[in-house]
Amino acid sequence: MYQQTMFDDREKYNPLASRLRPESLTEFVGQKHLLGEGKVLRQLIDRDQVSSMIFWGPPGVGKTTLARIIARRTKANFIDFSAVTSGIKEIKEVMGRAEGNRLMGEKTILFVDEIHRFNKAQQDAFLPFVEKGSIILIGATTENPSFEINSALLSRCKVFVLQALTADDLVELMTNALNSPKGFGHQTVNISEDMLHIIANFANGDARTALNTMEMVVLNGDISEDGTTITVTMETLEQCTSKKSLLYDKNGEEHYNLISALHKSMRNSDVNAAIYWLARMLEGGEDPLYVARRVVRFASEDVGMADSRALEIAVAAYQACHFIGMPECSVHLTHAVTYMALAPKSNALYMAYETAKKDAIKRMAEPVPLQIRNAPTKLMKELEYGAGYQYAHDTEDKITNMKCLPEALQDRKYYRPTNQGTEAKVRERLAAIEEWHKKND
Repeated sequence: MYQQTMFDDREKYNPLASRLRPESLTEFVGQKHLLGEGKVLRQLIDRDQVSSMIFWGPPGVGKTTLARIIARRTKANFIDFSAVTSGIKEIKEVMGRAEGNRLMGEKTILFVDEIHRFNKAQQDAFLPFVEKGSIILIGATTENPSFEINSALLSRCKVFVLQALTADDLVELMTNALNSPKGFGHQTVNISEDMLHIIANFANGDARTALNTMEMVVLNGDISEDGTTITVTMETLEQCTSKKSLLYDKNGEEHYNLISALHKSMRNSDVNAAIYWLARMLEGGEDPLYVARRVVRFASEDVGMADSRALEIAVAAYQACHFIGMPECSVHLTHAVTYMALAPKSNALYMAYETAKKDAIKRMAEPVPLQIRNAPTKLMKELEYGAGYQYAHDTEDKITNMKCLPEALQDRKYYRPTNQGTEAKVRERLAAIEEWHKKND
C-alpha cells in the first residue's frame, strides 16, 4: 500500500472516518448551535453537569462521537450499547456493571445507538437506573423521540437536535483528513477545493459518507512515478460518486438558482421543466427532504384551496422520502412535482396571510373580543369573559352573527378566493356566508 502512516499498523486498515474520529470538542466539526461558546450543551459538558439526554439527528452527524467525547471530558466510564443486537438480558448485565461503578464513586455513561429500536419493555428497563443515577443515558436516534421513545424515559432526558452538516463543515473535515497523519498527511494529494465541495454535496450532510468517499477517490487517484503524489481527476471523482459534474458551486448560488427554477416551473404549470430541474437537483446531490419541504410549501403557497389535495400529496411525498431516501424516493418527488405543476393555481392563502400579518404586526395590542375569550375561573366570568358567546352548532345554518375580529378590524377581508379549481366552490361558500351576514346582522 502506497500510503505511509505513523500510527498503528492495524489502525491504517480502518476506514478513514473511523481513524479520524474526533477525541475532543476542539476537533469536533459542526453543531455550533449546541457546542458553540455559551451554548447549553457546551456549558453542561464544560461544567461536568451532564445528565441523561437523547441525540436526535440524521446519520453521520456525530452522535456517537459526541457521546464518546462527553465521556472522556467528564472522566466517566463509557459503555457502547447497540439496540440492534441487545435485549433485556444484556441490559441487566450492563446495568449491574454500572451500579458497581456507582458504588465505587465512578460515573458511567451508557450510549445506546438507535435507541428507537428498543421496544417498550427494553426502554423501561433503563428507567430505575436512570432515576437513581447508576447511569447517564445518552441515546441516539434518527427518528422523532416524541414518537419512538417512551414518555416516561423521554421525560427524564434532555433532547438535543443535531443537524446535518453543512457543505462547509464537510469540506473542513476533508481538509483536516488531507493534512492529518491519521489520514493522508504523509502523502501529497492534489485534489481541488471544488472537488471537495462536490464530495460534500454528494455526502448530503453525512460526515462518514464524505470521508469514506474522499478516501475512495484518493485511493483511486493517479499516482506519480515516484509514488509520492496522488492526483484526483474529475473522471475518478465521477466514477466514485456515480455523479456527473452538474453539482452545486461552493458558494451555494447554483443551489438557490435550481430551487428557484423548480418552483417557478411548477408555478408556470411547465411539468417537463419542473421534472428536469428536479432531476438536476437530485442528481447533483441535493437533500431530497429539502426538495420535499419546498414542495410542501408550494402546495399551499401556489396551489392552496384550488386543490387542497396538493398538500396531502406533498406531505405524503415528504414522508416517502424520509422512509426510503435516495435514489428510490426520486419517483415520489417526481409524482409530487408533476401533481403541483398540473394542479390549478391560487396564491389566495399566501396573500391572505401576508395581509393579515401586516395588521397583526401593526395592531399587536388589539384585545380579543370578550365574547370569544375563555372563562375557566370565577373571576374571568365576573369580568364577562365569554359573555355573549354564540355556539354555531346550536343554529340551523351553523353560523351566528357574533363578531370574532377586534372592533378596529371589523371590515377587514384577508382571504379572497379565486375561481381556480375547487376554490371556485370555496368562493361560492364564502359568498353565501357573506350574504347570510347581510341578512342577519
